[in-house]
Amino acid sequence: MATVDDMTLLPVPMEEEAPKRGVVDYSKLDEQIAELKTLAKTDLEEALEKLLALEKTHRLGADMVATKKVCIGIVQVCYFSGNFKLLNEHIVLLSKRRSQLKQAVVGLVQEAMSYIDQVKDVDTKTELISTLNTVTAGKIYVEVERARLVRQLVKIKEAQGDIEAAAEAIQEVAVETYGAMAKTEKIEFILEQVRLCLDCKDFVRGTIMSKKISARTFAEKPEPKPDDKKKGAAHGKDQQMPEAPALEGTASMSELKIRYYELLIRIQIHNSDYLEICRAYQSVFADKTVSEDPTKWPLALKKICWYIVLAPHGVEQQTLLHGVAGEKRLSELVQYHSLIKQFTTMEVIRWPVLKVNYQAEFTEIFSGEDAANMAQRLTDLQQRVVEHNILVICKYYKRITLVRLSELLDLDLAPAEKHISDMVVKKMVKAKIDRPAGIVDFEGKKDAAEVLNAWANNIERVLNLVDLSCHQIHKECMTHKVPIGGEVASRSAPRRSRLAAHARRLLFDLRGRAVQEAECQLWQPRASPPPPSRG
Repeated sequence: MATVDDMTLLPVPMEEEAPKRGVVDYSKLDEQIAELKTLAKTDLEEALEKLLALEKTHRLGADMVATKKVCIGIVQVCYFSGNFKLLNEHIVLLSKRRSQLKQAVVGLVQEAMSYIDQVKDVDTKTELISTLNTVTAGKIYVEVERARLVRQLVKIKEAQGDIEAAAEAIQEVAVETYGAMAKTEKIEFILEQVRLCLDCKDFVRGTIMSKKISARTFAEKPEPKPDDKKKGAAHGKDQQMPEAPALEGTASMSELKIRYYELLIRIQIHNSDYLEICRAYQSVFADKTVSEDPTKWPLALKKICWYIVLAPHGVEQQTLLHGVAGEKRLSELVQYHSLIKQFTTMEVIRWPVLKVNYQAEFTEIFSGEDAANMAQRLTDLQQRVVEHNILVICKYYKRITLVRLSELLDLDLAPAEKHISDMVVKKMVKAKIDRPAGIVDFEGKKDAAEVLNAWANNIERVLNLVDLSCHQIHKECMTHKVPIGGEVASRSAPRRSRLAAHARRLLFDLRGRAVQEAECQLWQPRASPPPPSRG
């Protein structure tokens, strides 16, 4: 019987080493694939069988380079045979094989996509794109290829006139979540989604799609200074990763910016939001490709002027209006400089004169719209002129007759009364209309506290002016050593200042008592009405 010591002397059996995976000679593999391609010209079935067997060998060996080359070779053999049905079948077959490598799927999809533009038949091209869409569905490693396939399918449907089907197809792809797609290509894809929605008159969905792009995306970032780069490298800060390459033919960022704002303008024209349209045109005008082009910037500036004039009166509108008035290039457009000046000056604008002077320019700018929209723009322009005139009249008049008001507004009595009522409802002005007397009162009714505060402020201003005048007189007397009224006058001067201070104190006491009495009257309970008599 073996003891423990004897067992320690027994040799330990060595584990069998796993067989090493063979190293593939890729040059010989390329030669083998080339021979099979030559064989496919005479015997297509046999060549495909050998290629599929070769693909299986490398796939089970987890050789992604060799598997990718064989899959691309199979796709090429099917394409050059001219049998697109066979090509579609083998694309689906290779993508669904067990333990298929991702790199192989990416390679065969990209190879098949390169044949789409070479196919002349529309039905064959559509079938190939549908097959590739089926293969790439749900695979995150070919999401960029899927988005590009959808773009090609949308172009075909749009060329056929089926815009609704094209819009429905492109809306299914959410490229904003794709990290492997270039920034410019992603923006261009979203802009196509917005454009197709607007072409289908789906402005609600188009507005939602447009919000996927922020205006800050088009802001020009300043280039980092050399010192900042050195500091970042010294502290070990990572530099920004390079962006993914965009598809050939993708528009530049400046062109995408112009297209983005053109789509926003289409949306806001449908909503008749003149203020947002003006802001969009200001962004277009600020772009270098427009501001430095003498054929483009005048039209953009003209549209800015018209839309800021058409915008309803408000704080933001007035800010933008005065900003446009300060534009240096506006002086080169004499007629538009005069138009903006009329709306920034507190003077009445005669609507008949304005209409005659700017009718031709107005028709030229809005010639792209239909007759109904142009008539609406002209009506809105007249309303803005009336609003401006009413605000001017409020500044210079406390009370005015309706007849005189209608003459200044170039309107009849009923429309003039309606415009004032609308502005009162919008809280743009404070006014009361006495219809029997035909008088408009712009002051409005003030309560007792407001009247008392105004009176007290006026008295305080008078007393301050008296003190200041006395101080200046005494200062000049002391400077030039000139006595005023002799010794008696000099003695009486402090007495007058003391009287002024005493009057001011009495004034504030009186004001406080009046406010208290007003509050007491305000909160005093009303007397109950007498009981009704019983006949």
